[in-house]
Amino acid sequence: MATVKQFEDLLAFKKARELVREIYKGFRCINDRGFTDQIERASVSVMSNIAEGFESGTRQEFLHYLYIAKGSAGEVRAQLYAAYDVGYLNIETFKSLNGLALECSRLVASFIVSLKKSPHRGLQHKKERTNDPATAWLDEERKRHGIDPAQKFKDLNL
Repeated sequence: MATVKQFEDLLAFKKARELVREIYKGFRCINDRGFTDQIERASVSVMSNIAEGFESGTRQEFLHYLYIAKGSAGEVRAQLYAAYDVGYLNIETFKSLNGLALECSRLVASFIVSLKKSPHRGLQHKKERTNDPATAWLDEERKRHGIDPAQKFKDLNL
């Protein structure tokens, strides 16, 4: 499995972006600004939280933002029922948008499961290379002898 370098490559992000486009398109002609603002913000929240979580740096934070994204997808679905019930949407548009929101929710849920199983802890936990002479010496010893000098001392119980 290849490492994803940017959130734009995530299928969940791509699908959330599609959800935003379709929500804005579906509610363009509705004059209830309070309602349309809320459903539009909720759809943008799905996409934004996937992106923010990806950029956060730790797996735990990423999971936190993914749960928020999943919650926002649920909020969109609930609002779609309200929009259908009050006559803002016909059944075809409702089914299409609801299916898209449900797909976003499922993709995020699946991503959460796979992220929880992943051994990667996030960028904040990566060891950075320094120009420290001790680190350089350890690296040279590893290359020269194929062992870690620190491990040699542990093995001697020193």
